[in-house]
Parts: sequence; structure tokens; C-alpha cells
Amino acid sequence: PPAATATTAAATTAPTVTPSPLPDPLGVTLDTLRARQFPGGPIEILRVLETTDAYTRTYIAYPSDGLRITGIMQTPAGGGPVPGVIRNPGCHDRGRYWAGSGAWMAAEYLNGRGYLTIAPDYRTWGESDWGPSLFHTGLVADVLNLISSLPSLPQADPARLGMWGHSMGGGITMKVLTLDPRVKAAVLYASNSGDDADLIARWGRGCLPGETQDTTACNPGEFIPADLPPDMVAAYVAAAADPAMLQRIAPIYHLDRVTAPVQIHIGTADGVEHNATPPEWSTKLHDAFVSAGKPAELFVYEGQGHLFSGQGWSEMMGRAGDFFDAYVK
Repeated sequence: PPAATATTAAATTAPTVTPSPLPDPLGVTLDTLRARQFPGGPIEILRVLETTDAYTRTYIAYPSDGLRITGIMQTPAGGGPVPGVIRNPGCHDRGRYWAGSGAWMAAEYLNGRGYLTIAPDYRTWGESDWGPSLFHTGLVADVLNLISSLPSLPQADPARLGMWGHSMGGGITMKVLTLDPRVKAAVLYASNSGDDADLIARWGRGCLPGETQDTTACNPGEFIPADLPPDMVAAYVAAAADPAMLQRIAPIYHLDRVTAPVQIHIGTADGVEHNATPPEWSTKLHDAFVSAGKPAELFVYEGQGHLFSGQGWSEMMGRAGDFFDAYVK
């Protein structure tokens, strides 16, 4: 495919938050999350999965909101501590998911450039414990707790941390960027929209207990436990239908809080499948960054879909590696 093009958006009016009369009993607004503590804890090495000349792959676990979250860590060969990149994967069918799904190729490339990589499974995926996640904020908590857990690793340098997010993981990364300045740079690849209203318009709110995608237009990436009190379920449904409340949840309205530069990659053929991400979401996000006066790059890859391949993949990885070298390493 032709080489990607880097685009620069003209300055427009930055998105602003409309006050919402709804309170936040669910604890899902970015202001509420910003006031919380995410202490993490020791990262446990469960077992070594593979050792090569370039890296060692291990299966790990760490605490998050009282849950045990599993994941995959790959440590580059040689001494440490080394800079790290947290790899936030996209949404997978839980029944077919395996630890490290969608993350291993990028992890191996970054290991070769001297980065330690960790891909969390998130709650409700892999062998992680199950717990509520409304508007993906449970998954955001799992990533924030992972950041706080990094000092327990002698191989990692917590002061040199980048983040990578694909699809749903891109949306999680965006929320993390508005909450935590410890991330020095972020790469968004075929990312979810930074506006939660776009996600609900495309896929619906989260599936309530008893609902499935086969019966209801709902998003299985959310997890609403069956024992969630009825008043909380009602509050969730109301929040998902309130545009002003969604602005308090969506990172695109809070870019003034972002301190890390961002690199965005999107293919022109993305968004064809229902579970993929339309290219205009990445353009909208880049425009919002420019409007907010924040450093952001947008690379558009002709003909690439939700998962890049061939020359497009190689070009993206080279750009991402150079980006992390400049701002993280």
C-alpha cells in the first residue's frame, strides 16, 4: 500500500463540557476517577512461558480494586532497569481470548528496541477476576493500578513509561492520559473514539444482565454484574442516554489534562466491520488535540483495515518505535 500520510488539522474550537444535572453515583466521571487512589501492588511472576535471545515472556498477576488481574510481560534481553510500554489490547470475545491476544507482534518489536512490555488481560478477560466495568472505567482502573505496580519490578524503570492502545484499548489509553501524568507518550492504533457518545451510537450501551448482542444492540465490552443494585442499573442507563453526562465521562472533553504527546494511526479501510473503528473517529480526536494545543500526530494508511499488515504494519511500528525513543527512552 502507499505510504501513510501525516496530517495537520486546522485549529477549531476545542470541545467543552456541558454541565449535567445528574450526580455520579457510579463513580465513572473523569473528575471522580481523578480523585480516587489506584495504589496497585506487587506484580507476581506466575510462570515463565518462553525465553529467546531477544526477550523473556512471563505470565503475571497484580491487584486492582481488590481483584486479581493477569497479563503477559516481555522483558528484553540484557540488564535493567529499562523503559516500559503498557500494551492495552482491544475487545475480544471472552470465550476465545488468550493472554496477550493482539499484543505479541508489537511487543516483540518493542522488546527488540529495548522496551519491557506488559499487556494486561483486564477484569473479566483471561484468568483475571470478574468485576464491574461501566463506560470501561473498570478497565481504566486496571491500567492505572498496573502503572502503580511497576515499581515492584526490578527490570522496569517506572519513570520511563509509554502506552499503546489498539481499538478499545485506545479508548482506555485516552482516559488514562487525562488522569495520570506518569505516561510520557502514547500511541493510538485504530482507536475507539475519544467521545463515549460515538461508541454508544455505534454499538449501544453495555449489555444488561440477560441481554446479548443477538437480542439487543449492546456493547459486550462493558461488564454489568447481575448483582448490581437496581438503582445503580437505572443510573447507568440514564447516564448512557444523557449527552451532558457522557461529556463528563469522555476524554475528548478533557484534553486540557493530557500531558503526554500522542501519535495516532488509522487505516482508510477501517470501520467496515461493525466491531471496527471508523477512520473519522481518529480524525475527530486529532482535531480536538490540535484545538486544545496539545502535541499530536495523525498517520493515515491507505487501504489498511482494523488490523494492519505488510508495509503498513512495518511503517507504523517504525514510527511508533521512533516516537517512544524520542519521548520515553
